[in-house]
Amino acid sequence: MTFPHPPEPARTEAAVEDLVLRVGHGDESAFNLLHDTVSAALFLIVLRVVRDRAQTQEVVQEVLLEIWDKAHRFEPARGSAMAWIATVAHRRAVDRVRTARAATERDLRALLLDHAPDFDHVSEQVEHRLRHEQVRDCLQALTDLQRQAVDLVYYQGLSGQELADRLNLPLGTAKSRVRDALLRLRKCMQDGT
Repeated sequence: MTFPHPPEPARTEAAVEDLVLRVGHGDESAFNLLHDTVSAALFLIVLRVVRDRAQTQEVVQEVLLEIWDKAHRFEPARGSAMAWIATVAHRRAVDRVRTARAATERDLRALLLDHAPDFDHVSEQVEHRLRHEQVRDCLQALTDLQRQAVDLVYYQGLSGQELADRLNLPLGTAKSRVRDALLRLRKCMQDGT
């Protein structure tokens, strides 16, 4: 599947909104234009979450089908068409990642049940690996600014003042960024357990 170049500035939000509204009334030609207009953006949105090009292409196709099926539900008064499309894409991508993670965990649990000897050792390794993957996934869920702050403080050992100096921020702002990142990480880790 190939994707067109990002839309030119002439493709305004109003044009995308018009296409979505027309798709909501079953207009196939509008759907084809919408597909050409938003496919590249959808690919990038999904790829950031899924991180696998083949799966990204599958998810983009699912998103486009969902847009076709649910365009009649789009309400311009509630937000822009691109925001609605991006939300559909992001939700589908997150669902794909969660499904893959659940399948991996299910397979690992089945594997553990098949290997009774050395259960404690294998169990600890699997648990450690799953926790490591969960931390990695939770770090990826942070904003770029939050991830940068966590990296500088916890992986590179910068103090709060050094972080503020490095990022050219007031000390309070730098500390808030780290605190917000840690709160988000904690919530993500709790939700994933």
